[in-house]
Amino acid sequence: MNDLTKWQENNDCYLAAALAWLRLRLAGQTKTTPAVGPEPPTKDASSPGWFGNGRQPVAESPQPAGSEIDDAEKAPMAMNEAAKTDPPPALLILVQRLGLSRFEQDILLLCAAMELDPRIPALCGQAQNDPARPYPTFALAFTIFDDPSWDALSADRPLRYWRLIEINQPGATPLTMSALRADERIVNYLKGLNHLDDRLTPFLAPFEVSGEGENGLAASHCAVAEAVAHDIRLGEAASRPPVVQLTGTDPVGKQEVALQVFSSLGLQGFRLPGELLPSNAGDLETLARLWHRESTLLPLALYVDAAETEDGGGQTEDNRQLSRFVARCGTLVLLDTREPRPGLGLNAPSFGVDRPTPMEQQAAWKEALAEEAGDNPDRLAGQFNLNLPAIRRIASAALAGIQKDEPHSAIAERLWEACLSRTRPRLDRLAQRIEPKATWDDLVLPEEPLRLLHEIAAQVRQRGKVYDEWGFRRKMSRGFGISALFAGESGTGKTMAAEVIANELRLDLYRIDLSAVVSKYIGETEKNLRRVFDAAEDGGVILLFDEADALFGKRSEVKDSHDRYANIEINYLLQRMESFQGLAILATNMKSALDQAFMRRLRFIVNIPFPGNAERRLIWEGAFPRADQARELPGTPVVDLDYEQLTRLNLAGGSIHNVALNAAFLAARAGSPVTMPLVFEAACNEFRKLDKPVSKADFIMPNSGGGKQ
Repeated sequence: MNDLTKWQENNDCYLAAALAWLRLRLAGQTKTTPAVGPEPPTKDASSPGWFGNGRQPVAESPQPAGSEIDDAEKAPMAMNEAAKTDPPPALLILVQRLGLSRFEQDILLLCAAMELDPRIPALCGQAQNDPARPYPTFALAFTIFDDPSWDALSADRPLRYWRLIEINQPGATPLTMSALRADERIVNYLKGLNHLDDRLTPFLAPFEVSGEGENGLAASHCAVAEAVAHDIRLGEAASRPPVVQLTGTDPVGKQEVALQVFSSLGLQGFRLPGELLPSNAGDLETLARLWHRESTLLPLALYVDAAETEDGGGQTEDNRQLSRFVARCGTLVLLDTREPRPGLGLNAPSFGVDRPTPMEQQAAWKEALAEEAGDNPDRLAGQFNLNLPAIRRIASAALAGIQKDEPHSAIAERLWEACLSRTRPRLDRLAQRIEPKATWDDLVLPEEPLRLLHEIAAQVRQRGKVYDEWGFRRKMSRGFGISALFAGESGTGKTMAAEVIANELRLDLYRIDLSAVVSKYIGETEKNLRRVFDAAEDGGVILLFDEADALFGKRSEVKDSHDRYANIEINYLLQRMESFQGLAILATNMKSALDQAFMRRLRFIVNIPFPGNAERRLIWEGAFPRADQARELPGTPVVDLDYEQLTRLNLAGGSIHNVALNAAFLAARAGSPVTMPLVFEAACNEFRKLDKPVSKADFIMPNSGGGKQ
């Protein structure tokens, strides 16, 4: 017989003796006692009915004189004998942990007996001289129990504070005459069933990680978990409410740390999303009270996921509700938050949980890929910033799909695409993804800006080697990302240059929609930008801020509150750009409007000039798609295009593309190839659209000849 079974049998013996004593108390009130004979067994934890063997209750009948005294002596003796075990019966544990007096203990037993013994309701009715009241009341408890105390009715005493009993007080019924009922969770606890209150389960969500233990954590996360557990133990010694904030933008990593902390402390952890907290103060108090009660009945702890309810750290109603709940739930709380929150008191230390280091990610890739590792760990860890569970899932899925004799290049391609797919979902909701199709051959630029673009691509590709293998990460605390400014007139190829880099690096390109980011409400712009940057921290993406001067403009002299909050937005952007670890590209045609602080933080400034004659000719020659017989790709039919004549049109590359496209539509409508007259017609429309004067010299039709294609 194991210890749990032995304790359960002893607990059942104690309850049986306590119920016998209670029946004697009730029977003594009516001068009758229960029938002599074997008592029906108490309800077994696994039985569907009142009795494990299905027997019916034994009917009551008056007893001969003297037998009542014998029973009254035996019941307390049996209770005292069962109470000597270690650990003691559940009722006595509850009394000790929740601070019940002897009178309150008897009231709780009376209410619980209604669920445990079917003879009790009739005895309650007889004891109150009213068969219509077959239920416990405070008045009945004052009558049958020793040393009654009026303060047991108080709302701040354990019976009502811990919600151990429920009071049904309809209309003008006095409190002392109202029906009492034991809480179902407490009745189950008294019987030895110690499970989480099912009223709390609607507020819970499963952890996103399995909690693989210390061997499944990165070394940096193990160090954080040990530090958190040590701080909690110190807090227990100081008798302070244990609340620990886990800061950072990696929710999965924080959950791994939390589960490791719970395991090391011998606690069962539950996850509560912050957005599920009730907004009503009364409901929030009830929830906190129930959690507090559970923390005395179970070795549990709580992980509150408040990252999605982050609002910049101000004392808003959401923050106040969260602070109130955390302060009153009475259990260990690990709080997932991006930044330390105010209002939690001095006893809420914060610990930063960052993504595993690139070297740890590289080691995880090597372990997960095993024989198929090759150079994939270096490439993947250098470009993507993933937590260890994501790395293991991606590697497992890629290896499961390997075909016999499949080349390593195909496996590498599958891994890369899986990593890209892993990083897309969050950004797809916040920005516009551009499918990069332009290549270096499509980009017509002078030598200097072209050299800078190649250098940007090279730095993105070699970040892992320089920062980690060559040790620069040890000397730097920020600035691991790469930020570049593409400055030039509209249509000169800024967006195309970003496409070319994305295509070269095989990364996703996201254009930030300013209409979805900038808000007139104070603080909303920063929140929107934070979501964008946080979603991009997984790597695998390039952020393109088109028309960047709208966001990154110069700070102004503070003349009113609008100026002050506008400057706060710019200051936030300065800090966030510096902490972002990916490639962020700012494109603007108003370079002079940018704040100088941004200019200092930019690693590259690429001035993309208006194309000259040589560049315009190359752009015109590539403006119409050419047929590719080898790949069976169709092209645009063109006849007698004079590129020397077209080069004299003073247009940027974007406008040249518009002219070529509109000329193709004109040709399609006319059912003919693209000709010079059609191109000139489209060009005239483009000049008018741009409010540029139409020079007749530029549109003189050549008398003969012209380049043929």
